[in-house]
Amino acid sequence: MIPTVVWGTGNVGRAAIRAVEAHPMLSLVAVLVSARAKVGKDAGELAGLDRYLGVAATDEVGRVLDAGPRAVVYAASGDVRPDGALADIGRALRAGAVVVTPSVYGMYDCRGAPAELRDALLESAAAGGGALFVSGVDPGWANDVLPLLVSGLGSAIDTVRCQEIFDYATYDQEDAVRHLIGMGHPLDYQPLMLAEGVPTMIWGGQVRLMARALGAELDDIEERVERRTLDTSVVTDGMGAFEAGTQGAVRLEVRGVVAGDPVIVVEHVTRVHAGCARDWPLPPDGGAGAHRVIIEGRPRIEVTVEATDEGGNRAAGGNATAVGRLVNAIDWLVEAGPGLYDALDVPLRPAVGRLGKK
Repeated sequence: MIPTVVWGTGNVGRAAIRAVEAHPMLSLVAVLVSARAKVGKDAGELAGLDRYLGVAATDEVGRVLDAGPRAVVYAASGDVRPDGALADIGRALRAGAVVVTPSVYGMYDCRGAPAELRDALLESAAAGGGALFVSGVDPGWANDVLPLLVSGLGSAIDTVRCQEIFDYATYDQEDAVRHLIGMGHPLDYQPLMLAEGVPTMIWGGQVRLMARALGAELDDIEERVERRTLDTSVVTDGMGAFEAGTQGAVRLEVRGVVAGDPVIVVEHVTRVHAGCARDWPLPPDGGAGAHRVIIEGRPRIEVTVEATDEGGNRAAGGNATAVGRLVNAIDWLVEAGPGLYDALDVPLRPAVGRLGKK
């Protein structure tokens, strides 16, 4: 069994605890939290399970890492504290752990990552013997391994488009929805996530990764952002009211360009209410969310994935599949040895030993 720590218990961390508990080769040995109110609570309670796991949450990072865990699922946010997340991950690598995380956008494509970021993490991995795999929570597999797998079914490819279509009314992260993405603000408010260059910083690595796998030389990566206002005020169960005339939907694209044409596109269509921007792409059933890959070529191929968790919630389902990709890579990374790995290195394998396990 591989002793594994889950660091963080938000949307991603809850799913990570459940995934580690279900994995036949992993043993949950510690859960790290930052909120004092969570210290001492059982991991099963924090993860929304119907049973206790016998692991009490702690905020003693040094003690947990000094115990020498073989793996760390780093689920703490890097959105508004990128330097803090990077320092935490470096610390875990220097402790000799395999680290899997969605929290460092710049490492989605570790070969094309900024030198200062890549070199710092390489140094930490070399110093402690750790390994790192970063994959997106949007989820990453929908922007790398799934489109690449599907592309292999065609004979000719014109474009690859990866879509996340999502209704934020069901999302349990109000701060990000309102302030990072801008929902509920006037259109003259500049949300960080939509600022020029930020979409490319977040998703450009996935575009480059797909281009590398497909043998395409990109001339450029460009962005397109559209915003729509709510026609009427709406009230959500988890986040309260969003007023008419404020931002209610966003459509952004990060495009890999060859000879002036976008050939690889990561697209996000997000709403705070299903009635906003109905002319933009929608899930097949008009529901709360889906992930779609469209290969234009011969033949044209379209694949849509809908995942649910935590009582049918599609936001939780998306988090759970992203976490599954990360957690299920741990045993492979332990065997692979120290270093930095990306989605093209880490295979997607069957869930051996988990059939029928809840």
